[in-house]
Amino acid sequence: MLTNFFPDLDVQDFWIATYETFYMTILALIGTFIIGIILGLLLYLTTKDGIWQNKFLNLIVATIVNVFRAIPFIILILLLFPFTEFLIGTIRGPNAALPALIIGAAPFYGRLVEIALREVDKGVIEAAKSMGAKTRTIIFRVLLPESMPALISGLTVTAIALIGYTAMAGVIGAGGLGNYAYFYGFQRHDFDVVLVCTILIVIIVFIFQFIGDFISNKLDKR
Repeated sequence: MLTNFFPDLDVQDFWIATYETFYMTILALIGTFIIGIILGLLLYLTTKDGIWQNKFLNLIVATIVNVFRAIPFIILILLLFPFTEFLIGTIRGPNAALPALIIGAAPFYGRLVEIALREVDKGVIEAAKSMGAKTRTIIFRVLLPESMPALISGLTVTAIALIGYTAMAGVIGAGGLGNYAYFYGFQRHDFDVVLVCTILIVIIVFIFQFIGDFISNKLDKR
């Protein structure tokens, strides 16, 4: 069916590329969520008047976040080649893209987590403190549950950014739709392949946006 409209498309390779894009995005999103939550909590808790107020630690975490957010993703991939080869054993393929995807996206999501936590009503936090709640309880029973709609919205934005990152990673051999569009479309001047890959990436973005909005709206109790 697809080959009727896109004659240069190899359907089997196309679906493999689609699978690789989902594979990289979902695994990277899980890693980004975990590390981003940790970074965001550290930024929030160690800030001035925070529960763990610590100017030095806050400065270190903020610097790490700001530095990695400032590095263009395509350059970050190149910088991480030695680390990726040490960790994964290769610099090609979907698995090799995961360290750069996570390291590139986690600081971005960490800032979104910090913003979401700042929106939590301070009165709720003070009430928990007055009842003798420990820091762990405040984090897992107050901060994260109260900010969950914003956390999911931020994760949705990050997921869409990650889809774009996977396309860039594909240009240097990470696999996925970016790889297929560049090597099998652009380099061969088969622009119908580039077009169909672009259309599918847009569809994937809409799917992630719809799922994220749906979950966020369900969790929002306001």
